[in-house]
Amino acid sequence: MTTTTPHQRTLVLRYPVVSATVLVGLAGVALWMIGFSHAVPWLFSVFAIAVAAVESWAMVNQLRKGIFGIDVLAVIAIVATVAVGEYIASLIIVLMVAGGKALEDFAQGRAQRELSALLSREPQIAHRQTPGSDRIDDIAASAVVIGDLILVRSGEVVPVDGELVSASAAFDESSLTGESLPVTRVTGDPVLSGSVNGNTAATIAATSLAADSQFQSIIALVKEASVNRAPVVRLADRYAIPFTVVSLIIGITAWVVSGDPVRFAEVLVLATPCPLVLAAPVAFMGGMSRAARNGIIVKGGGVLERLARTRTVVFDKTGTLTHGKPAIARIDVIPPFSETQALTLAASAEQFSSHVLASSIVEAAKDRGLTLRDVTSSTESAAQGVSAVVGTNTVDVGTLAFIEAASPQVQQATIVGGELAIYLAIDGSFAGSIIATDPVRESARDTIDRLRQLGVTEVVMLTGDAQATADFVAGEVGITQVQANCLPADKVRAVKALPQRPVLMVGDGVNDSPVLASADIGIAMGARGATAASESADAVILVDDIAVVVRAVQIGRDTVRIALQSIWLGISLSVVLMVIASFGFIPATVGAGIQEVVDLATILNALRAIRPKERAVTLAPSRRPSPAVPAVSK
Repeated sequence: MTTTTPHQRTLVLRYPVVSATVLVGLAGVALWMIGFSHAVPWLFSVFAIAVAAVESWAMVNQLRKGIFGIDVLAVIAIVATVAVGEYIASLIIVLMVAGGKALEDFAQGRAQRELSALLSREPQIAHRQTPGSDRIDDIAASAVVIGDLILVRSGEVVPVDGELVSASAAFDESSLTGESLPVTRVTGDPVLSGSVNGNTAATIAATSLAADSQFQSIIALVKEASVNRAPVVRLADRYAIPFTVVSLIIGITAWVVSGDPVRFAEVLVLATPCPLVLAAPVAFMGGMSRAARNGIIVKGGGVLERLARTRTVVFDKTGTLTHGKPAIARIDVIPPFSETQALTLAASAEQFSSHVLASSIVEAAKDRGLTLRDVTSSTESAAQGVSAVVGTNTVDVGTLAFIEAASPQVQQATIVGGELAIYLAIDGSFAGSIIATDPVRESARDTIDRLRQLGVTEVVMLTGDAQATADFVAGEVGITQVQANCLPADKVRAVKALPQRPVLMVGDGVNDSPVLASADIGIAMGARGATAASESADAVILVDDIAVVVRAVQIGRDTVRIALQSIWLGISLSVVLMVIASFGFIPATVGAGIQEVVDLATILNALRAIRPKERAVTLAPSRRPSPAVPAVSK
C-alpha cells in the first residue's frame, strides 16, 4: 500500500489548485480508459471555467485598487479554449497559471538562500560563566549583559559581540562576510556575534547587549528587507496593457482573416502572462541575495531599482570618505588652563558619546594616564556639541558655533588641510581647542571615479566640518562640489535641491539620519554597529569599505537589467509564437506546452541576478553602542 509523506501532504495543501488540476487530469484519463470519454470534455471544461471565475474575481479586486494585472490574458485564454472545444489546452493553461506560483516560490526560495541562512542562525542561548568558578548557566542570549563571560563551545554561534578572553580561537565568519577561511583571534581581539566557533571551546567577554550586537543588527535588517516586496507590480504592469493589446490584436486578426475562432484560442494560449509575472520577483530577490552576500542589506527590491538609476551621489565626510578614526594631533589651550586639565575635562564630558571624535578624545586621555571624572549631568545637541557637569565644572565641547553660545570670547583655531578642531569651554570661559586628524580612505578616490564611470553625473560632499578641512578632503578624493559647516537640516535642504535625480546619500552617523531618510536612496555605513542611521537608510553596508557603494549601484543595475531582459525574452518569444500560431501552425494543446518552456527560460534567465562576481568582503568589529548623540558635527 502506498502512503504519502508529510512533505508530500504539505505540498498538496500549499498548492491546492495545482493538486486539483492534476487530480482532474488523472480523473479524465481514468474516465477515458473505462469508456466514458464523452464525460472528459465536460469535466475539464467545468473545472477550467471554475478556476477562471476565481481568477476573474481576484482580477476585479485588483482593478478596484487601480491595478491592471496581466492575468486578464490567462482568463481570456481559458474561456476561449473552452469555447472552441480545446478542453485539454484549457486544463494545461490552468496548470500553467497555478504552477507558475509554485515555480515562483521555488525561485524566490533559491534567491533568498543567503538571507534565510542568516535568519536561521540567530543565536538563542548563551552559556554564562561565573567568574572564579566552573559554574555555567544557560541563559537567553537577550539576557546577556556587558561584561558577562560567555562560553562558546565548538561549532556554536557566538551570541553577542565580545572580546576574546581565551588565548586564541578560530572563528568561521562566512555567513557574515562570505570569506570561507576561518579567522584566528587572540586574547583581546573582537569577536563578532553570528560567527561560528572552531574546534575548541572559547571564552569571550560581552561588549554589547544581544540587541545591539553586529549579528542582531543584521538580523533586524534582513527581517525588514524580507518584508519589503520587490517592485513586481510596477514592472509587470508597465508592460501589461501593451502586451494585452498586442495579443488581442494578433488573436482577433487571426480569427477574422481565417474565419476560424480556434485561431483566436491558439494565439491566446501563447499569450499567458507567466514570463511577466515571474521574471521581476525572481530577479529582484536574486539581487537582494547577491547584495547580502556582499555585505549589503537592501530593504526591498524598490531600492535596487532606484540604485540602478542613480545620477547624483552625496557623501558625508567623517567615517565615510575618511576612516572615521581620528587621532588627536595637539591641544592648544588658553591660560590659565593646562593641557592636562583641558583634556581630562573634555574626555570626561565625552566619555558616553558614540561619536568617533569623542572616542578619540577619551583614548587620548587614557593614553596619557589621565583619570576621567564622574559626570553629574549631560545634554547633547545633534551635530553640534555636548554640555556636561563634570565634578564642580561646567564643560562645553563641540563646534565653534556651539561654543560661541557658552563662551563669546572663543577664538577660531588655526588648522591645516586634513585637520579639524574641537572647541572647549570650562565654566563659561574659552579653554582652547583640541586638534584632530582623520586620514582619507585609500579607496575613496577610486570609488568616486568608478561611480562616474557607471553614469553618476554629480558627486557632492556635505559635512559639518570647517571649510578648510572639507576642501582638503574633497581635493584628495576628487570632489568639486562641497558644502561645509552643515547642520542636519542644512544637509536635508541641500539634497532636496539637487537637480539630477535619483540622489544617493551615503553617511554613517546619527546626525545623518534625517538626510538618509529624505534622499531618494540612503545608504548607511553600518560596520560599527546599529545606529539610527542604519534604521533610516534604504540600504546598510555591513563592511567598513566605501568601495562597496560602487557594488551596490552595480548590483542594482545588473538586477534591473536582468529583470528587463527576462521580461523582454518572455514577451519576444510569446509574440513570435503567437504570430506563428495565427497561421494555424501551433495547435492549442501544443502551444500550452511550449509556453511552459518559455516560462522556464525566463525564470532561469532571471536567476542570473543571484550570481555574485565580487570577492568576499570583510566585516569590521562593531563598537560598544551608546544612546548618546555625537558631540561634534560631521
